[in-house]
Amino acid sequence: MRENKASYPRPAAATLYLNPLEHAGKKYIKLWHQPNPLLSKRLKEASWIKYSKTYKCLVMHHTPQAIDLTYTHLQGLAQVNTRYLHRAPRLRPAKSTPVLAAGPMAEPLQKEAELPIVRLQPLLLADGSTVVGLSFKYSKPLYEALKKSRVARWEQVPKCFVVLAGSQALMALQQELAGQAGLWLAQDLPVQDVRLMRQLWEQTYRKDAGYLPCPLPFLEKLLLLNYSRNTLRTYHGLLLRFLNHFKDRGMAAISAYTEEDINAYHRQMVQAGAYSCSFVNQSINAVKFYYQRVLNRHEVQLRNVERPEKPERLPLVLSKQEVARILAATDNLKHRCLLQLLYAGGLRIGEVINLKLTDVQSARNLLLIRGGKGKKDRTTLLSQRLLESLREYYKAYRPKEWLFEGQFGGQYSVESIRNVFRLAMEKAGIKTKATPHTLRHSFATHLLEQGTDLRYIQTLLGHKSSKTTEIYTHITTYAVDKIKSPLDTL
Repeated sequence: MRENKASYPRPAAATLYLNPLEHAGKKYIKLWHQPNPLLSKRLKEASWIKYSKTYKCLVMHHTPQAIDLTYTHLQGLAQVNTRYLHRAPRLRPAKSTPVLAAGPMAEPLQKEAELPIVRLQPLLLADGSTVVGLSFKYSKPLYEALKKSRVARWEQVPKCFVVLAGSQALMALQQELAGQAGLWLAQDLPVQDVRLMRQLWEQTYRKDAGYLPCPLPFLEKLLLLNYSRNTLRTYHGLLLRFLNHFKDRGMAAISAYTEEDINAYHRQMVQAGAYSCSFVNQSINAVKFYYQRVLNRHEVQLRNVERPEKPERLPLVLSKQEVARILAATDNLKHRCLLQLLYAGGLRIGEVINLKLTDVQSARNLLLIRGGKGKKDRTTLLSQRLLESLREYYKAYRPKEWLFEGQFGGQYSVESIRNVFRLAMEKAGIKTKATPHTLRHSFATHLLEQGTDLRYIQTLLGHKSSKTTEIYTHITTYAVDKIKSPLDTL
């Protein structure tokens, strides 16, 4: 019996897939197909198709002419598929995207539009009276508003507007300039009136319907218990955020909250994934202080509040060569002395601006640090090289009270030191994401690598616990370079 060839299925036509390829800024086409000897032979015969040793495949130029030639060359043998050739590339974000809990936590405090800043600083007039001087970048509307002010007046000798040095005058000035400018107090103009504190700290927030200001008894209690100004402001902002998250319920309902209500709020902060562990823990402390010390609800112990565990990250440290490059890149004498102090004594940025002329005790080769973190006094090293720089700086600048004073007198600002460090880093060509506090970490690490006892380093840094200082043992290269990896002994 004769076989019927038509009863057998015909072999499926081969398919050649064209894929995009970019090399050295030029576009090419990468060819791919299932194993097929006839197709491979036909492709080798094409003069416009070459084998790439780099990509281990056949490639050709990404041009309409090359594609048309390929269609014609493979007609009757294979199908040319271009569906991958024009597909948009899949772009991936640079960072991982966390999958968060449903219902993201909305920010309860909205900021006003950015306004001009009026800087307030104490001034001594010719008659011996002390007033508060106003300085600002010239703005005609702001200038006209100050001319109409009931509390500000123009003084010809200092050539600026001034107000009386009292909380009532400053509160009235802030109300007059609300929506036109924000007030910024110099560091040598300390405020003890909690009403003025609250008004200045909350001037940037939008006061929508139902807005809840921070309770004055909360600020008064913190002030009476001698909490630091930084803690005062931090707790103020965190409690303000907590209250306004529930502003629709009213203060009476918030004051009656249970531990579980407070726990749910902070659990939501953790699940939002937008807040650090320190931020959440500080918020728990601020809210706990309010309920226990202000509302006298001592039954709200917050024992059941889950505090997120803070990750133990190692501090960033610069090498000695990098520190030398930063200091060498600073041409301004005052700026160089600032950065030398941060490194040579292991000082915090706030401790540098609080230094007075009398705190440099050259006869004993010591620096006296008054009111450091935790309101503790201590002494630290006074480098001879730094002392020479400070003497040269004093002759050039002649500061009156503070070791470092601003352009218009008074204490140097924290932001100015950050700017000085950032510019020095850029000029030195250092790409590390360091801050002025990195110089303090570098000071401790370099002392440890020189063989200094950890107990002395703890004293110089002003650490209350030796456990805080021990973190530097994890980043030092002292003695580690003498240890061989077992891989090197194979």
